[in-house]
Parts: sequence; structure tokens; C-alpha cells
Amino acid sequence: MTINRVILVGNLGNDPEIRITPEGKEIATFSLATSENWRDTSTGERKERTEWHRVIVFSQGLVGIVKSYVKKGTKLYLEGSLQTRKWTDKQGVEKYTTEVALNNFNSTLHILDSKNTDTHWQEKAEDKSWKDALPSNKEKAEVDDEIPF
Repeated sequence: MTINRVILVGNLGNDPEIRITPEGKEIATFSLATSENWRDTSTGERKERTEWHRVIVFSQGLVGIVKSYVKKGTKLYLEGSLQTRKWTDKQGVEKYTTEVALNNFNSTLHILDSKNTDTHWQEKAEDKSWKDALPSNKEKAEVDDEIPF
């Protein structure tokens, strides 16, 4: 058995790019920064290291969310898988790019900004639109009824 699962929490470095494939499907790409902070034991100085992750969103439902709600600085929680692509640059040199891919099956995207704390979409099947992932008014009412105050 093998597992290819990536979970990241970070902030967008730039606004997402939306491209359209020759088949007419939209693809979103963006860079997500994750940071690690620590105190140097010998100097007591605070240190930080930032890692940049390239993310590509193939799920049409999640692309719609990215287009509408995600911009530079947005804090995201996402789950996807690692994918490496081989491509040729303009000079004919073969290059490789490793990305976190959010495909149609089992990809998750949460917007963690305070103004969007309840925003969560998850794709479980290719034909599921992002609107279907939102809770219905009935589901919202059921959740509200359970709050004890």
C-alpha cells in the first residue's frame, strides 16, 4: 500500500493564476508559503524559515472557489497529492516541476481567514459542483438548533 497525501496550512504569495486548457477546463495555480519559527539555542535569536509550495487546482469546483474567494495573503488549509511534471522550456531544455495537486477526488480547501472561518469545500467526485459542497439552509438550521446558548 502507498499513500500520496499532502496537508499544508499557509498564505498565498500572489493572486492565483487561472488558465484554460485546450479542452476548455479552468486550472488555478498559486504559491503557498509555510513558515517555521524557532529560537537559536546558542544566540537566543528568533529565526524563521519560509518554504514555498506550488499548488495546482484541477477540480472545477475548487477552481471556482479559488477564483471567487482566494487572493494574495489568504490563509489556506489544503489537502492534495504530490505530482511531478516534466516539461520543455523555450530553449529546449527538459525541466521538472513538483506541485501539490488538488484533483477531483478527495481534495480539500479551507479558507482560514477570520472573515471566512466557516468556508470549507471538499471535492469527492468529478461531477460534484462547488455549490453542492456548501451546506443547505436545512443543514445550517439543524446546526444552529444544536447550539446550547
